[in-house]
Amino acid sequence: MQALVMFLNSTNQLRNTCQFPLQPATTQMAKKRDRRVAPSSNRGKDRVESSDQSSDPKLTITLVLSFCVAAAAAVLAYRVKYAHPIANRAQSYVHQRGLVKIDVNYQEILTENAKVSENTTGRHYKYPVLAYITPWNSKGYDMAKRFNSKFTHLSPVWYDLKSQGTGLILDGRHNADMGWISELRMAGDAWVLPRVVLEAFPAELLTKKKQRSKAITLLVSECKEMGYDGIVLESWSRWAAYRILHDPSMRNLALQFIKELGDALHAVSLERNDKQRLQLVYVIGPPHSEKLQEHDFGPKDLRSLGDAVDGYSLMMYDFSGPQNPGPNAPLKWIHSTLQQLLGTDINSVLAHKIFLGINFYGNDFALSGGPGGGAVTGRDYLSLLEKHRPALRWEKKSAEHLFFYSDDEYNNHAVFYPSLMSISMRLEEAHKWGCGISIWEIGQGLDYFFDLL
Repeated sequence: MQALVMFLNSTNQLRNTCQFPLQPATTQMAKKRDRRVAPSSNRGKDRVESSDQSSDPKLTITLVLSFCVAAAAAVLAYRVKYAHPIANRAQSYVHQRGLVKIDVNYQEILTENAKVSENTTGRHYKYPVLAYITPWNSKGYDMAKRFNSKFTHLSPVWYDLKSQGTGLILDGRHNADMGWISELRMAGDAWVLPRVVLEAFPAELLTKKKQRSKAITLLVSECKEMGYDGIVLESWSRWAAYRILHDPSMRNLALQFIKELGDALHAVSLERNDKQRLQLVYVIGPPHSEKLQEHDFGPKDLRSLGDAVDGYSLMMYDFSGPQNPGPNAPLKWIHSTLQQLLGTDINSVLAHKIFLGINFYGNDFALSGGPGGGAVTGRDYLSLLEKHRPALRWEKKSAEHLFFYSDDEYNNHAVFYPSLMSISMRLEEAHKWGCGISIWEIGQGLDYFFDLL
């Protein structure tokens, strides 16, 4: 128990020092709602009675009518301003069943998680939804087919672009499942953009024009030969690890490479639709502090790349780790990051290009017996619930559910895993900004999560 108390104290400190200590938007909205509560009927009655004692009856009637009109107008304004931002929220199956709530228990999750709406094609989130699928988690392939119409972009994690001697090689075609892609396209219209990690040595790739041209040719040719709709490229974190982004000239070359790649992809039309061009979605991480560092991808970079990039997959997860156990993606951290990247550009062209990262996995942190922890998939989570029958807690400041348990060696653990409520609140935050979402990854979630999309 002492370890649990220490954990709660440490996580409170972590939340209080979260990068940008802004209040979550949902909390702000709740406070606004409290301030906008219309006067109760009793108060209205008291006010009318007191007026009646000291005023002319006609004046009283006029005042009452004015009050009623003003109250009606206030209610209408309230409903318009604070209407739920996600289309058809009340129609989602999990909302109809009353499952999106804070006071959830383990029995309910075990009983309800596999029950989904028979209508798997209806969308409740109007902005783009990008879903990652990994070869090591085959459930994701099935979820992509089953809920195809809920996604606009599907990104199987298949490729690496590597240095080989003095040249380059695009590794990963052996992962490609063309039968699966054919099934997807018969079932829906989601674009297939495999993820490519740029592993090539950046100093050579970026400084040598022939290397840059070769890399771009390899990527564009693979899209054409395999019939892809474009790619999701991950390179910024790799370049940061090599510390090349600290050099202004190298940083400019990095941005120039992204532009050249985007332009080359946009020069090619799709086989299935000659009016549509190959797409480029670029992976970025959150800034590391309120003051941008040289290696951070910031708002100036968003603007400088312009139309060369069609979207940005913003990785908003892994806020905590084994050395600092806690929530996966505190809501105020998400809000602060979007504010830093977009400023006041809510529902702008730039905001529409952001795919806000949402995790469908969780973490199991060891609180005693030495630091440790690991990712938790939906299957792992259900097994832990079934075995330990824990009491779930809602952590208000991060807007995440968690529970504690002791393993067979009496070591204490804390498990953070997404819930319908935590996902719903992140969808609201993304929608408020006019952002799409990107899910890592759909094979790790519970089936009824997809009813929210």
